Amino acid sequence: MKGAEKAVPAISTDDFIKGLWRENPVFVQVLGMCPVLAVSNSAINALAMGLATSFVLVLSNTLVSLLRHGVPRQVRIATFILIIASFVTVVDYLIQAVSLELHRALGAFISLIVVNCLILGRAEAFASKQSVSRSFLDGLGMGLGFTLALLCLGAVREILGSGALFGVALFPAGFQPWTVMILPSGGFFTLGLWLLFFNYLRVRKPAVREAVPGGTP
Repeated sequence: MKGAEKAVPAISTDDFIKGLWRENPVFVQVLGMCPVLAVSNSAINALAMGLATSFVLVLSNTLVSLLRHGVPRQVRIATFILIIASFVTVVDYLIQAVSLELHRALGAFISLIVVNCLILGRAEAFASKQSVSRSFLDGLGMGLGFTLALLCLGAVREILGSGALFGVALFPAGFQPWTVMILPSGGFFTLGLWLLFFNYLRVRKPAVREAVPGGTP
């Protein structure tokens, strides 16, 4: 009985939370840099790409986990790519149905979700070895972590580069936007600052715990 109990995979909220902070796809693992830098010139583009990637990640993780015992190892990568490409096609048509303008703004980067190393990596490293429930939570956490990171970049770049957020003007008419922020160079600059800030928080937290008497190590 004890052996049988150990064989049952436990469901933990850590499978969800880790993607938001400890293993954030962008700020920690530095994955998916192509869409992160390319479409984060505005908050709405960043949010749309983040949600589209989350949609594909959650559903592909779930389906890969469901099929994990029936897919031969020799063709597992090809099978994963086929599954991911199917969901990318679905999300491509959904975005077209919602807004053609948004679809044009995201352009080829919607199709490039197929080759996003984050999605294929989670399918191979996690979903193909874990239960459906854990794979679902992992995909949801990683997807929302990716979306959060894109929003952080998109909000800063749009505010400084256009003086607006989600298309709503935030400053008086005399505001001079920093045009560089909506250019590719602005993406690299903003990403560097967010990585610096995120790593500072990750390093500072253990230091604060050690400094507080009785704090957990």
